[in-house]
Amino acid sequence: MESWGRYPRATQTVQTMRWRSDVPRFDGAKVLPRGQGRSYGDSCLNDGGVLISTAGLDRFIFLDEAGGTLRCEAGVTFEAILDLIVPRGFFLPVVPGTRFVSVGGAIANDIHGKNHHRAGTFGRHVRALELLRSDGSRRVLGPHDPLFAATVGGLGLTGIVTWAEIQLIRVPGPCLRTEAIPFADLDAFLALTRESDGSWDYTVAWIDCLSPKPGRGVFLRGVHAEGAARAPSRRLRVPLDFPAFVLNRHTVRAFNRLYRLATRPGTRLSHYDPFFFPLDSVQGWNRIYGKPGFFQFQCVVPEIGTIGSLLQKVARAGTGSFLSVLKTFGDLPSPGLLSFPRKGFTLALDFPNRGPATLALLDDLEREVRATGGALYPAKDARMSRETFVHGSPRLDQFLPFLDPAFSSSFWRRVTA
Repeated sequence: MESWGRYPRATQTVQTMRWRSDVPRFDGAKVLPRGQGRSYGDSCLNDGGVLISTAGLDRFIFLDEAGGTLRCEAGVTFEAILDLIVPRGFFLPVVPGTRFVSVGGAIANDIHGKNHHRAGTFGRHVRALELLRSDGSRRVLGPHDPLFAATVGGLGLTGIVTWAEIQLIRVPGPCLRTEAIPFADLDAFLALTRESDGSWDYTVAWIDCLSPKPGRGVFLRGVHAEGAARAPSRRLRVPLDFPAFVLNRHTVRAFNRLYRLATRPGTRLSHYDPFFFPLDSVQGWNRIYGKPGFFQFQCVVPEIGTIGSLLQKVARAGTGSFLSVLKTFGDLPSPGLLSFPRKGFTLALDFPNRGPATLALLDDLEREVRATGGALYPAKDARMSRETFVHGSPRLDQFLPFLDPAFSSSFWRRVTA
């Protein structure tokens, strides 16, 4: 088992839970629950320990259409949920950039989406969950329980979520009305954000990270709308690991140019799938980065000026990033003690693993984020220092008493040692 970024490598024993009544073996080795393994770094790895796979907990328990709530096991994926609820006029309250995540993973990382400015994080919409602790106890937790606050965004370190109940939102169907707007710089991005946040459910921007003037990109916004549309049926597949030389400054620049040309300005009605999950149309896209894997760097910072400075560093390094996404976080508080989202601006960048040069760039970016009062996203991280994690986790001391002593991860040992 590996993380989505395929770095670092880890060796661990795997146990599998197939029923909610299963009790894993807690016999001294450190354990960690794992859903679909879509975390990019080592928060879903447990080198030298035990991974407890919850992918087999994939059953629906009930759907209350009158109240708009769904209860399901922790291993159920967002893909399965959307297939069930969208034809019935519902949608998940928050979705990340892939539908191949599990409910348990969404809770453990308190995921965010393109509607953070209006809906906050996923944990705000969890009505109840069951937590299995290493002492064999099972706790049904709600939003006002302190252990609930530790579990949401708690990186799987407080126990195993076996099921959860989620408040859904009502939608007219599978369609979105979307609009793409090219913009020239970060000032234009800010203007579009201020204009859009009050009337559009979803906003996000793609950034050309190699642009001479930082911040050029395409602003995307969407809102649920009536209409009929089918999800794209064609799926591409990356059959092998790409050679390292395929990804370079020139190919990234060419991709950025093609993306701008392919993203036609204007408004259109489309199925939700390509708007929310564009990369899911390419199965195994992480193999494009080759066997050494890649790093995703995602930060949140209070000021837009820091984003410009980070983009300048990337442009000067000449490394480039195929995925460069900029989003504004709103001020709705996250329920989790360790939750990453907070008011500010979040930038996500992907870098192929080129060894020391890539690590030096990541260290440089991290120092600036820390110095400007920002934080890094544990679900995407494979490199941050203990200092950065502690600095970006102001409620860490409140979390520590709820840590289950049998649970750990490669990430946790790295940032707390």
